[in-house]
Order: sequence, then C-alpha cells, then structure tokens
Amino acid sequence: AEILYFNGEVDKAIAYAEQSLNRSGQYYDLQLRQLIGHAYFQKKDYQKALPLLEHYVNTSDKVRREDLYELSYTYYQTNQLTKAITGFKQLGGKEDSLAQNSMYLLADAYLKTNQKANARSAFLFSSSNSSNAIQKEISQFHYGKLSFELGYPDVALNELESFISQYPNSAYNTEAKELLVSVLANTNNYKEALSLYESLPTKSENTKRLYPRMLYGRAVEYVNDQRLDQADDLFTKIIDLPYNNTQLPYTYFWKGEIAYRNGSYDKAIEYLNFYLRNPATNGEVNATNARYNLGYAYVQKENYNQALTLFEQITKTLNTNSSSIEQDAFLRSADSYFMNRNYKKALDMYEVIMRNNLPSADYALYQKALIAGAGNKTAEKISLLQSVEQRYPTSAFISDANIEIANTYLGEENYRAAIAPLSRILKDKKGAPYYPQVYLKLGVAYFNLDNNADALDNFKKLVSTYPNSPESDDAVDYVRNIFIENQKPEEFVSFMRLSGKTVSYGEEDSLTYASANIRYSSGDLNNALTGFQGYLNKFPDGRYALDASYNLAEIYDNKKDFANAIKGYAYIASKAPNKYAEKGVLQAARISFFELKDFAGAEQYFTQLKEIATSDDARMESMRGLLRSQYRLNKWKEAVPNAQELLLKKNIATDDRIMANMVVAKSYHQNNDVELATSGYRTVIGLGKSEFAAEARYQLSKILFDEGKYAEAEKAAFEVINKAGSYEFWTTRAYLLLGDIYWKQKDYFNAEATFKSVAENGTITELKEEAQTKLKAVVDEKNKSSKVE
Repeated sequence: AEILYFNGEVDKAIAYAEQSLNRSGQYYDLQLRQLIGHAYFQKKDYQKALPLLEHYVNTSDKVRREDLYELSYTYYQTNQLTKAITGFKQLGGKEDSLAQNSMYLLADAYLKTNQKANARSAFLFSSSNSSNAIQKEISQFHYGKLSFELGYPDVALNELESFISQYPNSAYNTEAKELLVSVLANTNNYKEALSLYESLPTKSENTKRLYPRMLYGRAVEYVNDQRLDQADDLFTKIIDLPYNNTQLPYTYFWKGEIAYRNGSYDKAIEYLNFYLRNPATNGEVNATNARYNLGYAYVQKENYNQALTLFEQITKTLNTNSSSIEQDAFLRSADSYFMNRNYKKALDMYEVIMRNNLPSADYALYQKALIAGAGNKTAEKISLLQSVEQRYPTSAFISDANIEIANTYLGEENYRAAIAPLSRILKDKKGAPYYPQVYLKLGVAYFNLDNNADALDNFKKLVSTYPNSPESDDAVDYVRNIFIENQKPEEFVSFMRLSGKTVSYGEEDSLTYASANIRYSSGDLNNALTGFQGYLNKFPDGRYALDASYNLAEIYDNKKDFANAIKGYAYIASKAPNKYAEKGVLQAARISFFELKDFAGAEQYFTQLKEIATSDDARMESMRGLLRSQYRLNKWKEAVPNAQELLLKKNIATDDRIMANMVVAKSYHQNNDVELATSGYRTVIGLGKSEFAAEARYQLSKILFDEGKYAEAEKAAFEVINKAGSYEFWTTRAYLLLGDIYWKQKDYFNAEATFKSVAENGTITELKEEAQTKLKAVVDEKNKSSKVE
C-alpha cells in the first residue's frame, strides 16, 4: 500500500489498503488506516478521510504535527469547527509554514464561531510568522482590527499604522485607514482616542464631529480623578469647537463647578448662568445642582438677593421627604433672609428646620440665637447659645456658640462672665481653630480684671504656641504693658526672643522687603524673586519672613518650579497658624500629591489642613486630599473614618463619593470581607468612569478568579478592558488576569497568546516583566503536557 501511494497510484493504494483492512487481524491496522486517511485527504475527500484520521490520532500515544494538522484541517473543511479549533491550537509555537497556516485557519475558525478574542490571539501568532507572506499580511491587519474592536486601542494603533506603512498597496489598506478613524468614533478610551486624533495628519469632518465628545469624556474622567486643572483645560477647548452643541451645556456646568471649587466665584457665576440658559441633564449635571452651586457662588460674593432667588427655585417648603439638597437650599434661603436683615422670615424658617429635627437643626438654633441678639435680646441670645451644647452635645457649632457667648459678654465689658465659655472651648478638640482667639480673649478679660498673672499666662501660651498667628501680634502690646507695669522690661525682651519674635525691626528690614514687594505688585516677578530671596537671606527671622516666603512660593508655583515652591509653602505650614497658613498648607499638599508624587508628604499636609481649616471648602479639600493620599499609600484602615465622614457630608460631588466608597471597599477587601467589598466596588462603578472605577472592575474580576469562578472572572476582566480603556495600568492587569484564568483552565493557547501580547506590546515595565515570566512558565508547562511530536 505504501509503495503504491508513494508511486502516485493513490486510488490503487486506497483499494489495496481497504481490501486488506477487510481481512481482520492486520498487524499494521492502525498504519493502514492512517495511510488511507492521508490518501483521501490528498484527494480532498474529507468526509472519507475524517474517520480514518480521527481514529489514528485518537488511538496513538504520540502523533506527528502533520497528522494532527490533516485531522484539524479535515474538521475545518467539514465545518466541525470546535474540533478543528482544538487541534489547531496545539500546532502553534513553531516558526514553520505548518504552524503559521494552523494559526491562520484557527483564527478563521474562531471568527466563524464568534470568538473574536481567541481569533485575535491566533492572528497574533500568524502575523509573527514570516513563512507565508500573504498570510502574514492578512493576519497583521486582522490582529490590528480585532485589537481595536476588543478595546486594546494602543495595540490597534501600532498594528494598523505599521500595516499601512508596510503594505501601502494592500487590498486592506483603505479599511485600515478607516479603522484608525473608527478608533475615535467608537472607543470609550478617551485618553487614547485624543492621542490618536492628534496624530492624524488630516482630520475628516467625521472625526471633527467626534472631537468635542472625546474631549468631554476625558475631561469628566479628570474631574472624577480630581485633576481639575487638566479637566478645565479640556472643557475650555470644547467651547470654541464646531459640532459642540451636545457637549456645550455640560461643559458650562463643569466649568462653573470647577471655578467654584477653585474659589473663582465670578467665573462660576458666569458659566453656571450660561448653563441655565440652555440646561441639559446627565446625572449630576442638572438644573437643580446648577442653581444650588450658583446660589453658593452668590453667597461667596455676598449677593444674598440673587442667592435667595436660586435657593428658592429649588424649594420653598420643607418636610421629612425633602432631599438633602432641598434641605440645604431651604437652610441657605433662611441664611439669605438673615443676611438681608429679614429676621422674622429667617426665624420662621429656622424654626421649621428645628421642628423637623434635620441634621442642620443645631445650626438653626445657633442662628436663632444671633437673631435674638440682633433684636437686643441679650439674655435670650445667651440662653439659646448655651442650649446648643445641651440639646446637641455632638454639634460642630458648640465652640462657635461659646465664642459668641464670650463676645457678647466682652462687648458688655462683663469680662468675668466671658471666662467660662472661653475656657470650655479649650476643652473641646473641635475648637482647635479658635484656640488663638480664645487665648487672646482670655488674656484681655483677665487684663481688664487687673489679673495680670492670669492675663500674662494666657498671652504667653498664645505667643509661644501660635507665634505666627495674627492674634499673637495683637497680644504683644498687652504683654509689653504687663511687663512694663511690673517694671520688668528686660524680661519682656527675653520672653519675646524665646517666643521667636524680635522686639523691634530695623528700617533696613522694612525697606528691603518693601523693595521686593513693589516689584512683585507690579508683576516684575523675576526681580521680585531675587528681592524676596535676598530679604530672607539677610533677615531669616525678619518681620516679613512669612510674607516673603509666601510670595516666593507663589512665584515658583506660577513658574511650575514645584521643588522650590514647596519649600516656601512648607515654611508657611511649619509656622501655622498664620494669615497664609490655610492656602500655604493646601498648596504644599497639592504639590506633594500631584507634582512630586510624595504621597506621604501630601498626607501630612492634608491632615494639617483638616486641623486648621476654618472654611467648609478648605475642610472638604483636606478630606478629599487626605483620602487620595491614604489611597496611594494603601492605608485603608486609616482612611476609612475620613471616607465615612466625607460620605456623610451633604451634597458631596460624585468624584468624592467615588473615592470614599473605593476606600471603604478596599478596607473590606483587605479584611477578607469579600461580600461587602464586592458591594462597595459595584457602588464605585455605578458612580461613573474614573481610575477608581477601573480598579474596582479589576478587583471584582480578581475576586471571582480567587473564588475559582473562572468563566465569570473572564467576563469581568473583559469588562475592564472594554470599559476602562483610558487607564492602561488596569487594562493591562486585566489582560494578565485573563492569562492567569486561561492558564488555570490549562488553555495554554490563549494563556500563551495573552501573555505574549502584553510582553510585546505593553508599555508598563513591571507588567511587561510579569508577562514575560508567566509566558515562559506557560510554554514550559504546555510542552511537558503535549503528546504532539
């Protein structure tokens, strides 16, 4: 039979071999069936070849690659694609034509069974083999196309650009160019989409139509990642673009929101009014939130009439079903009436809040007391203020109430009565921002009671503990008078020096600073920088050391010389409290986090800011920043209380909710509470696209993998790839997890392809190295377990 077959007499070989097989007991039965199968395969009679080749391969301990190829190809031709796939998958890993053809046919079989991810892997292997130039060309195109369709735009970009360059006359060239444009049209990977757009030598009208949408999507991601400056730049671009009608209202909203957060209230008013002329709704972008933010912006500008109009457009009534934003708008309407001296209306509204026992009832009681004071009902005012702590023992306004009580007594020159409420503040940790005021007021009270010893004791505590506070400067005259009255001027000089204060400043000190400050005020920043630095070199502890340091930091900050800027801000922070402390600490924290990536330093500064912040905006910023820093430092346990406190804040922005929920979820995950962690991650994902949402998707897929739910884990990993494309770290981690899933299931083909893709196309060094290590291990394990020779 072999002689006939190799002499080309195929039909005679088949007839002779089949006749021999009909006689049972053939020693070479298996080999005869193999030969007949080969012969029918050669004649392209796949129906007859199939059972013979199948029997041979299935019953042999070892088979040649050529035999497995013929069987797999026969399955392919007879449309038994699942079996064909199983066979072709075992034939990769070589650099010969059989391997390339197998991968090419495998890819086609995967496409016919709608397994695009697997087809992509097969095309990768085929395109890496140069045995057949045509197959290599077609495979590279399809690998690029499928990479785009499956949400791996960086690979798609590289492959399609390479394809266009290598095959300018290819039949697929036009489609490849259109796909590059389609990356912009269909991907949610706004980061890569914008990069692709900028790389196009010419922009079609279709891509120009998509440009505003891509900018908006990326800008919102920046907002959710709390990178507001970058977001604002992109929103600004949208305003002047053609085809921006859909995105323009949302853009105005976010421009207003960002301006408010940055303290640019005039800009906030301008953009939010633009939005309200033609409002559109998308999640937190809505007319109610715009009116709410705009009302607050007018409050900051002390335009209470405009603020009142906006707050009342949100609600004029209040009940137990009112939303948190309605509750706060009602409260701010009452505040606006109060500031406009319509005390009767304000009082009625505060009473409604107290009757409903809303979270702001303690504040309403405090305001009610102020109204009593405005009506010269001093006794009632003090009684109401004293009741704040009695009725609301955990209120944040207890120290405010005690300060107001003390101020009332001091205003009446009842110095002895002022001492008790001031002393209560010093026992309240929440009253820390008031401590400099308290020590000053206590000192003044005792001074006016002719109790110089206690007066001096409080002034000393103030000057030594808070030497850079404005109150400390105010105390100096009292301290001087007490020492002089006691005829101890030399002790005054000694005390002042020990407290870090110079008794007198020379004219040179003032003139040197004034010279630099004139330059600064006129905008001559380079000469101002030299002047301020010269002043600090000559008078490091001079009267204007704080001012010079702050101005220097501002100049360096504007120049984006962050290494020098933070030195000035750090000095301001070290001397807190002072008139620059809140801004200086905030800038030190921002630079540490965003520019220097010094997350431990940022944590320190945001913690300090939280302790000294006197405004709600600064306190919110400190809480956000502290969460960001602790997140980067993996301090989940430490971050949880701050996250939970932030979530209790009324009407916090979506990006705050995302970050806070992510911290809580990570804490649960660290404690192996998988159920609560899963719930937390899903909450993060539901709040919108962000880097946190990208990680949350990955962590969900990792949880499923760790539980052995590989099918669900695979689906979840593809969710990361398809929906979090702007965050390369997490999409790459998702690909590595896919490789691990395939490996666990002994799907060596897809595991090898996945790790190979990351090892060759990844841009993050640590992940590329991890992929290369895993790729080697998978190949070694595959070779040990294979029966193909």
